[in-house]
Amino acid sequence: MKLVIAVIKPFKLEAVREALAGIGIAGMTASEAKGFGRQKGQTEIYRGAEYAVNMLPKVRLEIATSDELAPQVIETIRHAASTDTIGDGKIFVLDLPEVVRIRTGESGELAL
Repeated sequence: MKLVIAVIKPFKLEAVREALAGIGIAGMTASEAKGFGRQKGQTEIYRGAEYAVNMLPKVRLEIATSDELAPQVIETIRHAASTDTIGDGKIFVLDLPEVVRIRTGESGELAL
């Protein structure tokens, strides 16, 4: 099993969710996050004064999936979240040794 963590632009969340539902992903966790990368933040003007905004809003997605489906999940997120501009985000893939569904006690891929 794999844990796919994606950090994407907030306005791409719904497109990514729909694309993942289209390939059979039944659930994911989404959290608000802030971060910066190569774009180094941005400047904004507020009441005539210019301010540097170093941490940009992002959304962090966590998807637990089978080893077989992981490459398709990664490609689906990459395609749906892309704007072809700097700051589109990153995808991290981690091994997931165990998953347990709290309600039923099912474990492994049955718990996904």
